[in-house]
Amino acid sequence: MNTSAEPPQSRSDALGAGPPIRQLFREVVADRVPDPRPPQASMLFDTAVDPCEDDGSFLGDFFNEILHQDTCRPSTAGGLALVAALAVDDRIPARYRFKAVALLFSAATVTERRLAESRPGAPIHSAPAGEASARSAVRTHLPDLLARWPAECPAVRLALAGLAVVFPTDRTLPALASRLRPFADQHPRGTDVGDYVRFVLVLAARDEEQTLSVTEKLTDAYWTGTARGLPTGPRALHLLGQMLARVGGALTRSHAEP
Repeated sequence: MNTSAEPPQSRSDALGAGPPIRQLFREVVADRVPDPRPPQASMLFDTAVDPCEDDGSFLGDFFNEILHQDTCRPSTAGGLALVAALAVDDRIPARYRFKAVALLFSAATVTERRLAESRPGAPIHSAPAGEASARSAVRTHLPDLLARWPAECPAVRLALAGLAVVFPTDRTLPALASRLRPFADQHPRGTDVGDYVRFVLVLAARDEEQTLSVTEKLTDAYWTGTARGLPTGPRALHLLGQMLARVGGALTRSHAEP
């Protein structure tokens, strides 16, 4: 008998293996998402673990499993419940809560952004049914997400603001002006955050002529433009997605460290 052999790994030990972010995500999902969980949860609860995987590679794989290359599959809507659970839990570091809200924004705006990117051709890899169900799923989670505003860091607040204008309501849009005023006071025009905040406020005003004018000014300045023959809405959301990605990178480094 080999008395030096290691004892067999138990199921609880195996579930505890893997990069720390996997373990944390699993704890939050176990607490917040009841069975039966969506299929993407298997990445958290399966016993098989890549011993070489780190936080960054796991995070990319996990989010890509839910929104694969910006394409909404039939399973995407269910997987967004996992993302929403992570976005509202204080155990998740703020930089990952930002990524979760940003992914929800991406899932909710796939149709518009793909249309904006594809003109003059037709969108490729589009999945209308999956995109519609994903958008509906994000809308379902929006009240819980926006209720987090008072407790959130600046980066996540800005992501929430972008998500709010995707689903405009008579209640949320007026609130954005007061909520975003501190950002506007601190960040002048011509800065990433300043331009993003002011663009969100333009979208919240729901004035199509003003939205078109500002969209063209910003894309002419330094953002990737879109075909002028497109409807204003897709062009604006395509621009907003670019802006959110840029400001998020800076703000999560400076304000959202756990």
